[in-house]
Order: sequence, then structure tokens, then C-alpha cells
Amino acid sequence: MKRIVLFLTAAIFLMAGGLQAKDWKTIRMCSEGAYPPFNYMTPEGKLVGFDIEIGQALCDFLKVECTWQTQDWDGTIPGLLARKYDASIAQMSITEERLKSVAFSKKYSNSPAKLAAQENLVISVLSGEQKKIKIGVQRETIHDRYATAMWGKNTEIIRYGTQDEVYLDMKSGRIDLTLADAVSLSEGFLNLEGNEKFQFVGPTFSDPKWFGIGTGIAIHKDNQDLVELFNKAIDGIRANGTYKKIQDKYFNFDIYGD
Repeated sequence: MKRIVLFLTAAIFLMAGGLQAKDWKTIRMCSEGAYPPFNYMTPEGKLVGFDIEIGQALCDFLKVECTWQTQDWDGTIPGLLARKYDASIAQMSITEERLKSVAFSKKYSNSPAKLAAQENLVISVLSGEQKKIKIGVQRETIHDRYATAMWGKNTEIIRYGTQDEVYLDMKSGRIDLTLADAVSLSEGFLNLEGNEKFQFVGPTFSDPKWFGIGTGIAIHKDNQDLVELFNKAIDGIRANGTYKKIQDKYFNFDIYGD
């Protein structure tokens, strides 16, 4: 009887202090699958990309099983809060606004934002001189929020479910320019055959107030133990060379950033 009482007392203490830890044998991972080269679907329907390989490497380091599913970008945080999955690795920037809803691992990559447009298009949107410019952005992203706050009064902000939809309307001339992650713009659009008339324009955007301190793995706030596991794993794959091996497969520069 005494042992039972002691056990119950210890269990109550752990729950009250939020210290109970789950035995993570399987981690349900989520990604968007529509943001190359970070995460995208092959013609055969396989989820691939830098994010996916990093996520799998983290699970391998932790010696746990990863299961994967896709989630539309604007449903990522709601799905996490509803516990449809345990973690999302989908180039989500760590911002103060998002930290109000979810927890994050330490960063696993960092790249700035850039504008892209046709090379013969004169852009004066940054100074607010030209009106009626149409800027395409992916909905509910840091780029959406920044463009809306900075240029919303002098331009028309067109929002899309995926960045690929933005690129389609860029090519068709329905929008004038887009603000997006510089690496995704370069590798997923500008460097592709047939898109030679498009180029980067204007400055680089990296203000932490808007663009965060890098991209991290989004995790439910109740799972702080999982945050710590991923932090340990990120350090681990950077130390043992796995991170660089994956990075070099996709990029010829340091995607981890400063």
C-alpha cells in the first residue's frame, strides 16, 4: 500500500510540474510538399527535399521511427495544435508571433527573402511611388505579412495557397513580382529553363522582427521534451557531418547561415 501511495504521489508531482516525458519511439512528421528544393513531391507522389532529408536524419540520430504526411501550408499550425502530427519541418521561420502558438526547435537553416520580377519591369514599389503593382505571395507566410504591412497601401497583394501557384501567375503576367525565400526563388523558379526573363530585384530582406531568426521545427508547446530531443539531434548531425552531406546535395553554400 505504501508503494502505491508513493507512486501516485510521484506521478501527481510530475504532472503538476509538467515534467512527464513521452517515450518517443515514433514521431509523426509533417511537411508541405510544395516548396522546392526544401520540400516537394516527385511525379510518383513521394515527399522529398532538403527538409525531408534533414528530418529523417534527425529521427535516425534519435533512433526513432519517422512517419511522414503532407499538410497545406496555412493549415500547418492548426494541424499541429489539433495534434494531427507531432512536428512540422517545412521552412517555418521562428518568429515572435508564431512562438505565441507553438514551440520551435533551434534553427536548422536560414535564408533571406528577396523580390523577383521580369528584368524589364521598373520597380518603384519599395519607395511607394508606383501604384497598381500586383505582388504575389504565399498566404499566411512571413512574406505575406511583410508585403501587406509595408506595401499594402500602394500595391495589390495577391495571396496564393502555394508558391508554385505564384510562379504560374508570374509567368502568365497576372502579377508583377513576388516576395519569397531567396533560395526557393532561385532553385524553384529563376534557375529553371524558360524563366530567363525573371530576376531578383531590390534589396535582401532579413529583419528578425518580420523574418525571424531562422527556420525551425514547429512542435506543440506541451511537448517540450521533443523540442530538446530535436535540439540535441540538430547539434548531433551538424557535428557528425550528416548535415553538411545533405546540405551539399542541394546547395553550394552554407544554408545554416550565421
